Amino acid sequence: MSVDQPYIRYLEQPDGAGFRYFSLPALAEQGFTGIQRLPHVIRLLLESAMRNCDGNRVLEQHIRALAAWHPGAHRDQEIPFVVSRVLLQDSTGLALLTDLAAMRSQAQRRGADPKAIEPKVPVHLVVDHSVQTVFVEGAEAVGNNQKLEIINNRERYELLKWGAQAFETFTVIPPGKGICHQINLEYLAQGVVIDDGLIFPDTLVGTDSHTTTINGIGILGWGVGGIEAEAAMLGQPLNMLMPDVVGVCLTGALSPGVTATDAVLFITQFLRKARVVGNLLEFFGEGTTSLSATDRSTIANMAPEFGATCAYFPVDENTLAYYRQTGRTERQISLIRGYYSEQGLWGAPAPGSIEYSRLLNLDLSAIRAGVSGPKRPQDHLDLGEVPERFVSLLLEDAAIGGYGKSASQLSRRFALNTFSPTVPTRLHDTTIGHGDVLVAAITSCTNTSNPELMLAAGLLARNAVARGLAVKPKVKTLFTPGSRVVEYLLSSVGLAEPLSQLGFSITAFGCGACVGNIGGLEPVIENLVNSRDLVCCAVLSGNRNFEARIHGTLRANFLASPPLVVAFALAGTTMIDLSTQALGNDQKGQPVFLADLWPTDQEIKALAQQAVAPAVYRRLYAEVTQGSEQWNAIEAGAGLVYDWPESTYAAEPDYFSSPGNTINAIRGARALAIFGNSVTTDHISPAGAIAPDSPAGQWLTARGVAPQDFNTYGARRGHFEVMVRGTFANVRLKNLLLPLRPDGGMDEGAFTRLQPIGERMSIFDASRRYLAANVPALIFAGEEYGTGSSRDWAAKGTRLLGVRAVIARSFERIHRSNLIGMGVLPLQFEATDSAQSLQLDGSESFDILGMDGCVQPRQKLTLVVHRSDGRHVEIPVLARIDTPAEAAYFIAGGILPYVLNRLIEPRASGVDLK
Repeated sequence: MSVDQPYIRYLEQPDGAGFRYFSLPALAEQGFTGIQRLPHVIRLLLESAMRNCDGNRVLEQHIRALAAWHPGAHRDQEIPFVVSRVLLQDSTGLALLTDLAAMRSQAQRRGADPKAIEPKVPVHLVVDHSVQTVFVEGAEAVGNNQKLEIINNRERYELLKWGAQAFETFTVIPPGKGICHQINLEYLAQGVVIDDGLIFPDTLVGTDSHTTTINGIGILGWGVGGIEAEAAMLGQPLNMLMPDVVGVCLTGALSPGVTATDAVLFITQFLRKARVVGNLLEFFGEGTTSLSATDRSTIANMAPEFGATCAYFPVDENTLAYYRQTGRTERQISLIRGYYSEQGLWGAPAPGSIEYSRLLNLDLSAIRAGVSGPKRPQDHLDLGEVPERFVSLLLEDAAIGGYGKSASQLSRRFALNTFSPTVPTRLHDTTIGHGDVLVAAITSCTNTSNPELMLAAGLLARNAVARGLAVKPKVKTLFTPGSRVVEYLLSSVGLAEPLSQLGFSITAFGCGACVGNIGGLEPVIENLVNSRDLVCCAVLSGNRNFEARIHGTLRANFLASPPLVVAFALAGTTMIDLSTQALGNDQKGQPVFLADLWPTDQEIKALAQQAVAPAVYRRLYAEVTQGSEQWNAIEAGAGLVYDWPESTYAAEPDYFSSPGNTINAIRGARALAIFGNSVTTDHISPAGAIAPDSPAGQWLTARGVAPQDFNTYGARRGHFEVMVRGTFANVRLKNLLLPLRPDGGMDEGAFTRLQPIGERMSIFDASRRYLAANVPALIFAGEEYGTGSSRDWAAKGTRLLGVRAVIARSFERIHRSNLIGMGVLPLQFEATDSAQSLQLDGSESFDILGMDGCVQPRQKLTLVVHRSDGRHVEIPVLARIDTPAEAAYFIAGGILPYVLNRLIEPRASGVDLK
């Protein structure tokens, strides 16, 4: 088999232009007759393999394997995926750029050409995760927040601007332009790409897990850690096990009054229960055609929350309508239609026409309005269930996931006036108790990319203002859209003003509440909540509500649609059934119910049609790379190699001096921490505020940085000294090595017990003691270890703490890959084994046996537990190194040294990197 002219076809255009493409039907003519029954996502992977087959990175056997994909086959075949571009956001992207700069420095030291380190595909970095919504009122809020952002992040942005001039294919989109996923949808995505007369599908990976948003418009892509993204940028394919593909057949249509957010929160719970972790998902059926492209993108955005690699929707008329609405040219739209039609990839597959590994069925008409929370995106509740469920959680023991309150505490309220003599006037007579809403945020790429959701929020606000309702003064309201187009959308139909009257003026165009960039609460409120240990809430239209993510003071967080965010802000509490209880009284003293304010679907759709403005998209995106006056004033370094100025924001990391992993037994290890289920990357590497008394805060203070200038862990991801000290620094982290508090509650925070003496100290300080004594460290965890954001520092920090292996009941896909990418061994318990079944208490020492100079994919190893009383037990564990490429990365000490060695020493490694 040769991937050559027999598989090339020509796509003719009405203007006479013609483009070559690698034809799937032509491949079928060569004997692969089952191609038309393959899932669309497998066919897209197959096309990539055909186009990139070079006898080195991609082999003919990969094409044969993909063409012969079978739903029930054993998955032990590794396949490569070469993407056409890479998308970065600044929080993870700056860490990636730091690594690229370090690789160039290493190349120069080794006498190689630094330009060998150059992205081989287009890379776009969108500065969207750094704005803090400190200013929330008035027309000046957006500008003031952006000015403050530049002041707080100047050192970081100097590095970004250096990168933009140092790398030819690296483009930076300055702050204030929107969220990377919405910019991707509205501007970067092309559907098909033309390169040197060849046309092929637009595909990508991104360093934000919600890159899957783009699946809603028929583009295959997903989130990876920055470690994998660097490899993809530098010409390495993404190597993965042949995937299972789960088909999700949608029937029916959403009922009146049910939003796309309601659908996605329900679907998240549905698919998480179906255990689709690591699978590729493909939606089809007549219910799919009832969803607009933006509804589909709202659902696809949440793929990380249900654990899937992607959530793909087919290209059809709804897709093209979106491209047209967002200002793409008719020529581009014609190319997309023509290409996908010729390849047999047009339209939602009919039931029974495609073979899937598993088939799930979901009736959209069965979905009702709801929210998710208070701790995880998959904890879905119908709207009427919220108060009862929240009360039960308040009363449940903390050891089983509750808040450990007594029944007598639930109704207690505390007056701010009596708590502090310096209460702002607007907060006079305000009381606060359990369940109160203190933050209400319309935010996130999940929902602000959907015009109908924005209009629904605006209409509900208009109706509330007309009835004389107001948001409770204790509620901090925020509105951070992902695109500047949202401002036009709402203003053009007269809905910006009523939102503003309720406190929802636009405060920034960037990532907001769901990444924790909400600034502070009123100090008197924050002090009261902390001193009385109140369980208060944020309600946000986002995708993440993990513990301490939104704000360290808020212990409960609910995800909701934008109009429901407005409704909860009016109610001021989550201890209310919005489906039956009044939000408040109008000017005449009459109760006002949610149903009285809710707009009709017809009203929303009519305004959506009225607000369509392709010319606005074209105008705004024509200047997307032009920065503000403050951004343009930042001076950037020049040259191919970064000069690493003295900085507490960026420093050259030491990932490349290690000779690689010594593949032999791990002996005499100690447990640095033992965790339960659902430990997220926010627990492992928080993005929020740096506490002055934390190891990272102490390090910054020692270097003359004042606490008010600490910024966040997310902002300081370019400096390894800060980030290693911030690993496992989440204030809600529960390390089971720590004893219970005297009140029976669980000790929380970044602490452990140093063995064998049992002294309580910070995880960072304990790690330094183990490293000094040459004692390997281990992490133990339960199910779903590493869920959440694709932040590579969760793995980098783990490595720099001296952790040799993480042993868990199960891993989330991206974090498992990141651990391998940093040379940390992920091991999985088998059967019913766990840290709890082994009754580990931290006094044990451990051996990991069976590597014997090599490591193989999915190799069985032995964990030996040495008890303090002299007994020992041996149990099998599975090495979650799933592919030969992952084994090679692990042996090299990580993917970065692996790629670096092959880029600057290709002859020595025997690798052709053309």
